[in-house]
Amino acid sequence: MDFSEAVRRSPDGAEADLLVSPGSDRSALEGVDPWRKRIIVRVRAKPTEGKANREVEELISGITGCRAEVVRGHTSRQKTVAIRGDPDIIMRHIGEAL
Repeated sequence: MDFSEAVRRSPDGAEADLLVSPGSDRSALEGVDPWRKRIIVRVRAKPTEGKANREVEELISGITGCRAEVVRGHTSRQKTVAIRGDPDIIMRHIGEAL
């Protein structure tokens, strides 16, 4: 699945644009929305008190093996996550998870 428009290199690693679906039955990367150019992410947590954002950060960190932080879209389903580390490794792990 082509996710190249949703993930880009940054000075500290990479940034990923996400479309988050909170309150799902499982936590996982589900694919790519080609129109929004975002990776679809499902998380179990409800979008209250930052719980869904924390779960997004934990999920992306677990997939990439790198620290992840929501940097834009804290109160929106459309989020951008900064991922610190080697961008080639980050992109490889995201590609494998999709």
